[in-house]
Amino acid sequence: FVSSQVEILDWKTKKQLCFLDKVESNATIREIRLMIHKSYPQWYPARQSIRLDPKGKSLRDEEILQHLPVGTTATLYFKDLGPQIGWTTVFLIEYTGPLFIYFLFYFRMPFVYGLDERFTSSPHAVVNLACICHSFHYMKRLIETIFVHRFSHGTMPLRNIVKNCLYYWGFAAWLAYYINHPLYTPPSYGRKQINFAVIMFLLCEAGNFSIHVALSDLRRDGSRTRKIPYPTKNPFTWLFFFVSCPNYTYEVGTWISFTIMTQCVPVGLFTLLCFIQMTIWAKDKHYTYLREFKDYPSLRMPIIPFLL
Repeated sequence: FVSSQVEILDWKTKKQLCFLDKVESNATIREIRLMIHKSYPQWYPARQSIRLDPKGKSLRDEEILQHLPVGTTATLYFKDLGPQIGWTTVFLIEYTGPLFIYFLFYFRMPFVYGLDERFTSSPHAVVNLACICHSFHYMKRLIETIFVHRFSHGTMPLRNIVKNCLYYWGFAAWLAYYINHPLYTPPSYGRKQINFAVIMFLLCEAGNFSIHVALSDLRRDGSRTRKIPYPTKNPFTWLFFFVSCPNYTYEVGTWISFTIMTQCVPVGLFTLLCFIQMTIWAKDKHYTYLREFKDYPSLRMPIIPFLL
């Protein structure tokens, strides 16, 4: 193979960090990250962002040097992403918190509602049902994190874990406080409203799980290359005919059903914020698909069929 020279510059100061000589032209970006790591042990590969342009996007690990628009002396830009944490660890921390925080309110610990209400159970059956559904949702997420998910990016910045935990843990406490409050009143339409919400909740949970399995199957060979997801024989995956991110569609549906079940304003606000955030993520993924695949199905929308 033809050897190349690679000059690594700091993305901000444009100063040379290192000069890699006799780099094989078929070397991947991952291999170049490992070479930089040898020169600078504090910058492990997951911490590095390698770019063609200082303000451009990070190059993917599997991209090959000779396929990039560079000459025999390639100039690449380096950015330190800061301390990183693995996505599996991130999700385990994010999802374990709400599971246990909810129980503090459900069991009415003395420091929550006061000594008069400690360890008393709610007279409303829907409160028990809400606890079961909330616990089921986060236990499902933990199981998916361990056994199902395959992440395209191995890590995320360590600083983001605090922000993410404040969001998930904080909302879990807020929801649980009102749903398990001694003055909580059940839904207006009683059993019919609750039964409808439970059926909707279970369908959306099954759909969300089915989509995650289908997405995981795309990377069964361990590849991180993006592929177009298509519907399978599982009816829950048929939403792929109409949207790019049906996992988000089902996730929003789960929280809408939980809102209907509990008829609680904080749950409704959490659902709205979930919808806004997931719409942003879905649009980003949708436009990435459109940019990378010329034959991407034209009927698909990001998150809501035919609308959004």
